[in-house]
Amino acid sequence: MQATRVAVVGGGLGGLAAAVLLARGGCAVTVYERAKHFGGRAWTTEVEGFRFNLGPHALYRGGAALRVLTRLGVKPTGGIPGQTGTFALRGGRLHTLPRGPVSLMTTDLLTLAGKLELARLLAGIGRIDTHALAGMSMREWLDTRLSRDDARALVGALTRVSSYCADHDALSAEVAVSQIQMALADNVLYVDGGWSTLVDALASRAREAGVRLETSVRVEAVGLAGHGPGAHVEGLRLADGTVHAADAVVMSGSPGDVASLVPGDAVLAGDAAEAVPVKAATLELGLSGLPRPDALFALGVDGPWYASVHSASARLAPEGCAMVHVMKYLSGADAGASETELEAVMDVLQPGWRMNVVARRFRPALLVSHLLPSAKRGGLSGRPPVEVPHVSGLYRVGDWVGQEGMLADASFASAESVARSLLQGQRAEPRRAVGA
Repeated sequence: MQATRVAVVGGGLGGLAAAVLLARGGCAVTVYERAKHFGGRAWTTEVEGFRFNLGPHALYRGGAALRVLTRLGVKPTGGIPGQTGTFALRGGRLHTLPRGPVSLMTTDLLTLAGKLELARLLAGIGRIDTHALAGMSMREWLDTRLSRDDARALVGALTRVSSYCADHDALSAEVAVSQIQMALADNVLYVDGGWSTLVDALASRAREAGVRLETSVRVEAVGLAGHGPGAHVEGLRLADGTVHAADAVVMSGSPGDVASLVPGDAVLAGDAAEAVPVKAATLELGLSGLPRPDALFALGVDGPWYASVHSASARLAPEGCAMVHVMKYLSGADAGASETELEAVMDVLQPGWRMNVVARRFRPALLVSHLLPSAKRGGLSGRPPVEVPHVSGLYRVGDWVGQEGMLADASFASAESVARSLLQGQRAEPRRAVGA
């Protein structure tokens, strides 16, 4: 009997995870990656001993990413951001960021009425059924649950830091509240060595499972037999003109990348046209030291700001040095941000930091996620499914498909869903004999 032949297009986290799961399930899997290395947006580069991720990455300890990584035998090491050295940024000044009952009552960030209202909300937030909030925007939800402007502003800041999204008029409250629940319950992990360590571990698991890994190979199109609802996958055509047979194809990448692999497909083109991405401006700094060692984190309350010394929790910098991420969460109205804006955040958190710069990198509009799960589309249930419904054997993985999670959690959850669906179908159908 011949194993089901699966081609995975794209070697990011979702593509690699799907490849390992499918190979362990008995499929013959090949991964085609157009870049010279695997990882996509999870790649990490080293400059002067500093490990630069593509923006500030955090692994949610209660999310699908860590669940699937654990299933695959990948055990990330790192640290949980501490409770000390954390501040709220408002009006150009640092304030105590509430992290518990005591700091909530002592901070000058909120009025007494705001503190009491926020305390009541947070006390019960873990019990909220988020599925019922899918069609409500986060802005609408905040307006119905909180009457105090200061309390709404702080929960808005928590929404930004847990979802990476600043467009609360569009973002589904289902998604936003779920992310806050997960962040408060389990926190996050900053990964030692950066996220390329996860990529390397997944690639290693893939090789162990018998996956064939190809880099610097560009896929031109998915080959289909038939048209309309009866169409099914036949294989892939590469940019060099060669054709490779496959019983199933798993596509990763952006909605536009996926649509380009099946030219003329109106459904995939429509998904690409409707996808609203989430972006952020980022400033990454490798510093020889911190002018203020006790200031490790700042979260903007009256603006969409974030600054965090990731090396305080994970091995990302040479001994005695610091790896710092500064970010502005962008909303739909923002085309980007200036480097000066982000430098101003650092001026408040770490006055004098410029004297310690060893390496730096600025991106005015870095892609965070390919699709904002909006209330208008019904939250997570409004995202495209992992299976392309009108083409048998065609699947998608990424942070914009499936009904679970955001960011990397969505990528890993979609990989798990693809493997479950494809392997169940494999068991339900008799395998072809070799040569049939």
